[in-house]
Amino acid sequence: MEQRILGKTGRNVSIVGLGTWQLGADWGNVDPAQAQAILAASVEAGVTLFDTADVYGDGKSEQAIGKFLADNPGLDITVATKMGRRMDQVPGNYTLANFRQWVDRSRKNLGTDTLDLVQLHCPPTPVYSNAEVYDALDTLVSEGAIRNYGVSVERADEALEAIRHGGTASVQIILNAFRLKPLDEVLPAAKAANVGIIARVPLASGLLSGKYSKETTFADNDHRNYNRNGDKFDVGETFSGVDYELGLKAVAEFEQLVPAGASTAQAAIAWIAAQDGVTTVIPGARNVEQATANAAAASVAVTDEFDAGVRWIYDHYFREAIHPRW
Repeated sequence: MEQRILGKTGRNVSIVGLGTWQLGADWGNVDPAQAQAILAASVEAGVTLFDTADVYGDGKSEQAIGKFLADNPGLDITVATKMGRRMDQVPGNYTLANFRQWVDRSRKNLGTDTLDLVQLHCPPTPVYSNAEVYDALDTLVSEGAIRNYGVSVERADEALEAIRHGGTASVQIILNAFRLKPLDEVLPAAKAANVGIIARVPLASGLLSGKYSKETTFADNDHRNYNRNGDKFDVGETFSGVDYELGLKAVAEFEQLVPAGASTAQAAIAWIAAQDGVTTVIPGARNVEQATANAAAASVAVTDEFDAGVRWIYDHYFREAIHPRW
């Protein structure tokens, strides 16, 4: 699989990585054996980046990755984890003392002395402009607890603020066929500053898999049910903030663009990876088949006509409601 350098980390990572929220079993059930099989299938398919967080399954996702790496020594895998969502979301909690505690817990979960990449996990907006926060992160680098740091953001303005700070190695942001705003300023700014871009929610919480309909239901513990209106966290994380039924109509249009031989999900992932400035795309997987299929998206060609069609769909269905918000 094609590899790209992840910003200031200097590390080569696959253009399709693996998001591991599902491995924490926070929404739907992924048992430990299945989690190990998903990780193995991803690596077999060429994936070299795992993205996780200390809050996924309250550490279960990190622990699953740690076990996999311990059982498979010598693999060249970059693990990007995230921190900050296990405490109340107030700017005052983003301190060096707390960072040390959070990082120590993640190091234990992952079974490593030094974390490859730690990302602030969608903190309150003022955190991104607080110089003391970046000083604290620099201290963790100097102490050897982490190699690099980045941010995960909800909004484009947060990403642009983080990119201004010289130590920021990467930005993780929602980018998919239903969320195009990062193309305007964030991707060009990141490229100019040598900041890697990790594109998350690539399938708009599954809408862009083409597998859902008006009759589809979601479990009580699935964020596509309980967070449909943003009751638990930013509504933009669920279906990218788009209206579900409108999203289904847009998916029907998107499916007309899918290249022969590719699935709807693969085309959606490939389109993101083809955007200038994107380093890697991190779809999640509930099973081995999904993991393998997602990785195969790296070989799907994206034509100018396909790209133009995606932009038309966005302008026609979503720009007015989505673009000003995130």
